[in-house]
Amino acid sequence: MTSTTRPSRPRVAAATAVALALGAAGLAALPVTASAATDDVAVQYRTSATGATADQTEPWLKVRNTGDGTVQLSTVKVRYYFKADSAGAGYRFACSWAVKGCANITGSFGTLAHPTANADRYLEIGFTPGAGTLAPGADTGDMQLRFHRADWQTLRQSDDYSFGASQTAYADWPKVTAQLSGTTVWGTAPEGNDPTDPPTDPPTDPPTGGQTLFDDFAYTTSSDPRIAANGWSVRSNSGGPGVPGATWAPENVTFAGSGGGSVMNLRTSTSGTAAGTKQTEVLTQATKFKNGTYAARVRFSDAPVFGPDGDHLVQTFFTINDLQAPMADNYAEYDFEYLPNGGWGEPSNILYTTSWETYDPDPWQAVNQHTEARQSYADWHDLVVTIDGSSITYYVDGRLFGTHDAAYLPERPMSINFNQWLIDLAGQTSTTARAYDQQVDYVLHVKDQVLTPAQVTAKVNAYRATGTTFEDTVPAG
Repeated sequence: MTSTTRPSRPRVAAATAVALALGAAGLAALPVTASAATDDVAVQYRTSATGATADQTEPWLKVRNTGDGTVQLSTVKVRYYFKADSAGAGYRFACSWAVKGCANITGSFGTLAHPTANADRYLEIGFTPGAGTLAPGADTGDMQLRFHRADWQTLRQSDDYSFGASQTAYADWPKVTAQLSGTTVWGTAPEGNDPTDPPTDPPTDPPTGGQTLFDDFAYTTSSDPRIAANGWSVRSNSGGPGVPGATWAPENVTFAGSGGGSVMNLRTSTSGTAAGTKQTEVLTQATKFKNGTYAARVRFSDAPVFGPDGDHLVQTFFTINDLQAPMADNYAEYDFEYLPNGGWGEPSNILYTTSWETYDPDPWQAVNQHTEARQSYADWHDLVVTIDGSSITYYVDGRLFGTHDAAYLPERPMSINFNQWLIDLAGQTSTTARAYDQQVDYVLHVKDQVLTPAQVTAKVNAYRATGTTFEDTVPAG
């Protein structure tokens, strides 16, 4: 589908065509601080769902500081490994109760690079800064966690790597792993799946050559003629996604100096009615981008610039082509979508990365795979997605966020898009005017080359060192 017909779609479809396979190959959403060399942790596990099959799996966990230094919990990641019940099965995470508070615990699903007989997915548990620290010898206390299939079908846990039917009391459990600031310090992953995301020593220098689009968004206004000359369109035509009857407002796309450079600002505003809602989108005119690396530095926001908060807002960076027919198998779309106030059935902030195979808008059916993280992403973030002919890999702030299957690879070239829009007007019903900002620092695409996040940073820095604000050597699709 083109961006003009992109529907406001739920994330879980109750249709046989759904192929949601939540999978974050390593949620590590926020930058972490380094731990001291003497820091160490162990993980204890128990379960209250002991059957071979169950409505939901219940990995209850404790993280214990076994070192002699203080551990910042926001640097800790714990992985529980399991075997999916089917290739297209999607999963949902929940925290029932935790001493540290469920609001301070995050859960995301990942896909293993090297599936084994008893593991091809994992649940990764992380902590927000609000979880605090662990003194030497202290533990987190109970974390009563659970996950279930998105369709609530019975799941089989007897063939899951990390499951222990006899573990009805807390005990050290090496079949879960723990990382401190990206270094594995506890447990053993299924063979060939040590959690080093990304690799600990990737080359920093980007590959030479490569047909590239780079834009530093050094424009003056949305009517700057260089925008169109450089291949961009600032949307003004009507249509979805978002609130039916809303306006797409070019004048709400502005440019401002920041740190010696320029950033693009997308402002979406509403007064609680369709007529009073203005949404924003900037997209490439050409659909010529397919395999390779896509990157952008984006500032998401949780709070409005002015007015009451609470709207069901979507802030995005994505690639897409048109849906030529319902359930057409040559459709493709790859999304970063941040919902600061929830929506699509979610109660609060959540970040999705989603790889689309196809969909049918009416009646709604969807075939996609996505990764989710339920926490705040307000602030600047480096977003990278790579497509290499065998998988789609998403990174946030240099850390692996999700790896999606080859079944979702693109068949045709796509456009590159940024937009900010409202799912509906149900999140905040006030008629008081309010506005939200999403900012973009740069965008980069390198055709047919897979760059690490560090290589992306090096390439962007090289452009800026030479004063290059725009380059497009990508041939027409």
